[in-house]
Amino acid sequence: MGPRLSLLVGALASCLLSALGCVICDTKVVEALNSFETDYLPGHLEAEHHKNVMKRLKDTVQDFKNLPIDEDSYMGVIDEPTLEKASWSLLKDLKRITDSNVKGELLVKELFWMLSLQKDTLARYVTQFQKEAFCPNKCGMMLQTLIWCSTCQKEVHACRKSLDCGERTIKVHEMEDMILDCELNWHQASQGLTDYSFYRVWRNHSETLVSKGKEPTLTKTMVVPKDAGTYRCQLDTVKSSPATIIRFHVKVLPKRIVEETSSSNTTNQAGEAPNGITQRPAKPPTALQSSSSQSPKVENVLRRLLVGILSWGFMVLIASIAILILCYWAERNPSYFKDVVKHWFGTGKKDAPSSDAPETKADVKADVKADVKADESRTQ
Repeated sequence: MGPRLSLLVGALASCLLSALGCVICDTKVVEALNSFETDYLPGHLEAEHHKNVMKRLKDTVQDFKNLPIDEDSYMGVIDEPTLEKASWSLLKDLKRITDSNVKGELLVKELFWMLSLQKDTLARYVTQFQKEAFCPNKCGMMLQTLIWCSTCQKEVHACRKSLDCGERTIKVHEMEDMILDCELNWHQASQGLTDYSFYRVWRNHSETLVSKGKEPTLTKTMVVPKDAGTYRCQLDTVKSSPATIIRFHVKVLPKRIVEETSSSNTTNQAGEAPNGITQRPAKPPTALQSSSSQSPKVENVLRRLLVGILSWGFMVLIASIAILILCYWAERNPSYFKDVVKHWFGTGKKDAPSSDAPETKADVKADVKADVKADESRTQ
């Protein structure tokens, strides 16, 4: 295993030259590598190999400067947020290896694979930084703090572009407030900025300082026609040179017309108020207004109609259930039902004797006598 392990260590060292680079500028990464060397390697890798690996690991920062310079992928610099993301990714993978407690040849393979992934991760972060965060200003001069990977030194880089950041037209009505905003989205991220200065520019191209301070806005209340004109905003830097220049063309429009109407009981037939001021008659309501005013009444009528229908339906349902119960009971007890009907719907007279009633003794004697007489008459 010895010769094979030596080859793996050599390959690992060559991978380290291009995998780390800027992340070694983070003190947390340096501390983690020192701990890895003193606490983990002695019990997991032979001493004759781990010293060489750690030496190459700590020297990678000097070799990163040999990477090709490209305006779209790598310029040899990085900002702190990007460095934090790359360092956190490396530390997370290094902790995963130590937690797995791998040893010997497997440990070297894990390191090799981890550094290969970190190389791609760092390249992706740096490319994203070059496209989105490196000198993001579209105009003006931005002072951006960057880290040079070759020396791990922080320096202020001047992102120089055209100082003229354009012109803006502002329209405001008379007796209203005028607000001129001079702040751009990259001002908060820039270093070395001082004060915003607002100047009034006259027709003869002379200028008068209106305000100066940390606030990026100029506010003037209740403007009048003479406030119309050209204003210039300049953001200064500690180097006594402007960072941005913006011009505002202010137009003061006529005062807004607000029509006020009084109630009908304060005007007479001639359309004059009690104080003699003639007022315009109120406009008749539009179809939309009249429909909106009538909609509550229609809703109330429909609501009452719906409640009535539901009430009658409920009563019909109760009556139907009662009839069904009565019919079922009458079917089970027909004689009792007939007696109840006679009791409730009879005339109150006594019933005539039925022809089927039993005969009395007098009736029997009368029948015998009648039969005897009939026999006598037939014999005569």
